[in-house]
Amino acid sequence: MSANTLYDKVWDLHKVATLPNGQDQLFIGLHLVHEVTSPQAFAALRERGSEVAFPSRTFATEDHIIPTDSQVHPYVDAQAELMSTTLKNNVEKAGIRFFSPDTNRQGIVHVIGPELGLTRPGMTIACGDSHTSTHGAFGSLAFGIGTSEVHYVLETQTLPLSRLKVRQISVEGALSPGVSPKDVILKIIQVLGVKGGIGYAYEYAGSVFENMSIEGRLTVCNMSIEGGARIGYVNPDAITAAYLKGREFAPVGDEWTKALAYWDSVRSAPDATYDDRVVLDGSAITPMVTWGIHPAQSVGIDEKLPLLADVSDEDRKTTEEAYAYMKFTPGQPIAGTPIDVVFIGSCTNSRISDLREAAAVLKGRQVATGKKVIVVPGSQQVKAAAEAEGLHEIFRAAGAEWRNAGCSMCLAMNPDRLIGDQICASTSNRNFMGRQGSPTGRTLLMSPAMAAAAAITGCVTDARAFL
Repeated sequence: MSANTLYDKVWDLHKVATLPNGQDQLFIGLHLVHEVTSPQAFAALRERGSEVAFPSRTFATEDHIIPTDSQVHPYVDAQAELMSTTLKNNVEKAGIRFFSPDTNRQGIVHVIGPELGLTRPGMTIACGDSHTSTHGAFGSLAFGIGTSEVHYVLETQTLPLSRLKVRQISVEGALSPGVSPKDVILKIIQVLGVKGGIGYAYEYAGSVFENMSIEGRLTVCNMSIEGGARIGYVNPDAITAAYLKGREFAPVGDEWTKALAYWDSVRSAPDATYDDRVVLDGSAITPMVTWGIHPAQSVGIDEKLPLLADVSDEDRKTTEEAYAYMKFTPGQPIAGTPIDVVFIGSCTNSRISDLREAAAVLKGRQVATGKKVIVVPGSQQVKAAAEAEGLHEIFRAAGAEWRNAGCSMCLAMNPDRLIGDQICASTSNRNFMGRQGSPTGRTLLMSPAMAAAAAITGCVTDARAFL
């Protein structure tokens, strides 16, 4: 059983009580809501005649359904317009801060939380979205919840939860040039599997993470859920503090000094014990690309797709299903696989560092003839920062579309969708069947640099050739 880890410390500090069923009732320090999973929760509040317990601890934005071309109301999609206005009405009545497009603070919920300084070390953070694990990059316990749980947090600011085991994943050494945090998490999921993290919180450690930027850590923690772990985190350090200092909602003055001491106190202790430990060699990781229908079905850019004879009996059925759906052949190289669409965005890879990475590859080059490329910043602040650097001009000059902030083609709960069986080189987090809007659309997950390289050549290409 784990002890003295950040997970254990933060859990114990937020535990209100142990319930008769053995679960712990945890106080939730930060609650983030968006337009998709909150309407029923607010309706349940009204039905019970209840109010939001701590409106100052809840913040709202719209991201899933918002169009990324024109964001003028009314939206073309009537359902999206209804969800947008419903969220606005609900949060206004509850006294909840709403980052709508007219605030210049709107964006993907997992992008704006960190950039505004709402996400901080040692917190418990909940949101009605599975990728809430993103916020663990700051050393917080962050997890996705369902609609009924959104209601529970609104009404009580607590949640009944079962304690997880803790697995430390150490990635040692140094990443090779051209290998990104996205490649690191795809490799971790490839090794441990999409079910490997069930029942665990993942603590990411080792020299690779010690030298990784906050935005890189956000990418890794974001996809913890794809590996089956509800929570993923990195211990807070000087990099964490440097990122947060001066942010809009970050502590200031004496409160900043107190915060630094608290953040240091919740770090996993040198004598911490873990339920499991895994060590990977970071120097051996190469640019990764998924080829199948879940994120563990991936290979390095220089590798070939697995032969059925080499697949375990447990994975055989899913592998056969993946080949049938993707229309790929066992043993074929991943490099050279044709693509139709490139999507650079999502809560995984839509921050300023991701856009810089893609722009470095696209600068002075052209998108391959007949290929569609959309670049979607994760927030209005990211968009403004990118435009201040001229990144949008690089994208447009290359032939890519520069959009407004939103979730976009990650889950296609908006007009940005694949058509037919198009293949998309995507920087998002899920390659499930039909994930990007078409029941037969196909998704290849990769880093921003790899997606940009695919845009230039029209096929899966090693981005290192362009760097």
